[in-house]
Amino acid sequence: MNSWAFIIDVAKCEGCNNCFMACKDEHVGNDWPKYTGPQPLHGHRWMRLPKHERGQFPIVDVSYRPTPCMHCEQPACAQAAPDAVIRRKDGLVLIDPVAARGRKELVSACPYGAITWNEELQSPQKCTFCAHLLDSGWTQPRCAQACATGALRAVRVDDAEISAKLSSGELRQLHPELGTRPRVYYVNLDRFDKLFLAGTIVWNSEESEECLEGAQVRLYQEGRLLAETETDNYGDFKLDGLDRSERPLELRIEAPGFAEKRVVISGLSQSVTLAPALHVSLIPALCTERFAAEQELAHSYF
Repeated sequence: MNSWAFIIDVAKCEGCNNCFMACKDEHVGNDWPKYTGPQPLHGHRWMRLPKHERGQFPIVDVSYRPTPCMHCEQPACAQAAPDAVIRRKDGLVLIDPVAARGRKELVSACPYGAITWNEELQSPQKCTFCAHLLDSGWTQPRCAQACATGALRAVRVDDAEISAKLSSGELRQLHPELGTRPRVYYVNLDRFDKLFLAGTIVWNSEESEECLEGAQVRLYQEGRLLAETETDNYGDFKLDGLDRSERPLELRIEAPGFAEKRVVISGLSQSVTLAPALHVSLIPALCTERFAAEQELAHSYF
């Protein structure tokens, strides 16, 4: 059966808060009977945007993770108050604004922290996926409609298709170990909960220090390849999606005409930018040949 799901691309989110503002515009001061009461102007974030910074100068990235209600297939809130929480056939989870009145225990029932308490209404509230709009023919909730970068996308999708993408690693869930089977799926979640190892590769020519483009960079642990990439035209590399580890790792750098370089790293507890730049050496037999070729190229410009 096709059910609603949220596909969120962490790499596309720039933390602009358009989604948050659109949610406020739709719900503050507006009562949607059977769906939810008016959202307070302050204190409620039905779309949260936690920020995460990784690395050190000069290679740093900052990511934002849009985090609404997970609209779980096995919602903990429904288990806590089955008479006040509804999971619809289309997959959306709603808190009945009448039946849930006075049920403050629902706030702590959600392991994702998605439910907040409306003191004025004496009622728990959360993201509704703008079900009132979808039921009237809209194809996207307000937050997704307002997203300028396409980081948020609501889809009606077959469960088998989602399962296949989860198995392949194309999509990930937030804290699947909770067992609630969330219907919010992430792309590039590694930017928020994994580590990277980055650096710059250079070599010394006769006259200056040069960036080494196209070098193969591989990371091993106990002989097993963990990640690989190649340097860009600035000599930079970035190995992403790594797990924390206390065991040693070995970085191997290879490029035609250069001696292989190996660097041992004691472990990885946070994203690391190796500094200073890593130097590689020309294979002695090729040093003269490389210098002569550079000189010939330089003369060709005059």
